[in-house]
Amino acid sequence: MKISELKAGASSVELEATVAEKSEPREVITKYGKRLNVANATLKDDTGSIVISLWGKDIDAIGVGDKVKVTNGYVGEFRGTPQLSTGKYGKIEVVEKGSGEAAESNEPSEEASDEYNE
Repeated sequence: MKISELKAGASSVELEATVAEKSEPREVITKYGKRLNVANATLKDDTGSIVISLWGKDIDAIGVGDKVKVTNGYVGEFRGTPQLSTGKYGKIEVVEKGSGEAAESNEPSEEASDEYNE
């Protein structure tokens, strides 16, 4: 499935995309009074981009530049914008580690420049 095909209400979403951005984690309190950490990440493929919520251990496991696979995700809507989530039954996993922190800056890493010079 491609990002451009995702619409609010879609379920059983399976896709692979690259993490383009990731926000700093923030603490939220659920309606049951539980404190949880959440961070937003932007996933991109060749058809578009979508925001995904990362919860708990997924926040540290996923980094900018990583290629990830979302399995059994669903698309909700937040402030009128479609947003991907793994929810209780879905998962997100890294299929290929990216270059990490260097991908967040606008400066190309030495590795990136070497790739273009080959």
